[in-house]
Amino acid sequence: MLENLETDFPEHQPRPGAAPHALEGIRVVDFTHFIAGPFATMILADMGADVIKIEAPDRGDDFRQYPPFNESLGLAAPFLWSNRNKRSLAIDLKSAEGLAIVQELIASADVVVENFSTGVMKRLGLDYQACSKNNPKLIYCSISAYGRDGSFSDRLGFDPIAQAESGFISMNGYADREGVRALSPVMDISTAMMASNAILGALVARARLGKGQELEVSLFDNAILMTGYATLQHLFTSTEHSRHGNTSPDTCPSGAFRAKDRTFYINCGSNKIFQRLMTQVIELPDVARDPEYATGVQRSRRREALFALLNEAFSKQPWAYWQERMRRAGVPCGLIRTVGEAIRSDEAQERRIVTRIADSNGKWLPNVAMPIRYAGTPLADPVRAPTVGEHTKEVLREVLGYDDDRITALAKSGIFGSSGSLVPAAEPT
Repeated sequence: MLENLETDFPEHQPRPGAAPHALEGIRVVDFTHFIAGPFATMILADMGADVIKIEAPDRGDDFRQYPPFNESLGLAAPFLWSNRNKRSLAIDLKSAEGLAIVQELIASADVVVENFSTGVMKRLGLDYQACSKNNPKLIYCSISAYGRDGSFSDRLGFDPIAQAESGFISMNGYADREGVRALSPVMDISTAMMASNAILGALVARARLGKGQELEVSLFDNAILMTGYATLQHLFTSTEHSRHGNTSPDTCPSGAFRAKDRTFYINCGSNKIFQRLMTQVIELPDVARDPEYATGVQRSRRREALFALLNEAFSKQPWAYWQERMRRAGVPCGLIRTVGEAIRSDEAQERRIVTRIADSNGKWLPNVAMPIRYAGTPLADPVRAPTVGEHTKEVLREVLGYDDDRITALAKSGIFGSSGSLVPAAEPT
């Protein structure tokens, strides 16, 4: 499929060269792996922060192994998606020399982000208390499963577990079967967004107060939030949410309908939208005036009859016909697409959501843009995710001021990997 990039997607348009970055001058030491942590630090990297990803020598982040893997690029799609615009430093944290280098890096950093199991950073002497002694302005973000303190702090957590234990799965699917998980890692992604927001808030606070702080974002805490207003609905009524499939318990008609050729989704979130649907789109003014369809609650009680009426009407014309009428009438609707259809849609093409960028060898690879459009500080131009330890020599020389002799001696000790090899850095100008 990658061979179709040139025909399917436009080349990335570089940002204005003179424009500043939002996080220019901010250095992040990134101890994260898998999804929530790396995606959070990638958001910061896209904003212009210098994110240095600390990885185990040779193996690197375990997320590198998630399929599909492209031999030509030397990267897997999931890792490529979540580690753009970072530098990789491969180093053995179990060695005294490796630990000393990392401590030196943290002393010069603005932010540390980690999502190890509880206790790992403390055992390494890299917890907030230890790191802040040499760097009181440090912002230290921990991303955990159930929090760093308390009786559940030892529990491991992944996105599907958070979906299950938060009640999220119980809300999704159809009433006649068990709930279903979202295949997209929605808890990881939203936790990443929450973590990056928290870090940005801490940076603003540091500018005002002159000191850093420790902060934490829990996957489970975030997953509860991701159940939306269902929590307060439960507290108001003492009832548990039932599964409604593609319909909504709160608005009607909302759901999937079939045109002559395609299935699409309508969301009538208000009585006014329902009136426009019936009078301007379907042209059934009698139904619009029927007092039994006057409110969302009343329409929900007669959902089956209303859906049958709508499906009968929609089946007579193709999707393009109905889309034009609903767009003109102001009725929210959308085609039910596959992922492939979505990223090649007119909407996605116009927004340049998926583009192609070239790696250092001139090979094209895909890039999915962040949904952030700064006018004054455009996001950084995308640079592909690094290979393991790709920037080790560069970081040691550029950030810590090590000379080549010292780097070579360290490499021979094995702390950068079993081979001791380093990707050559560009000569300083």
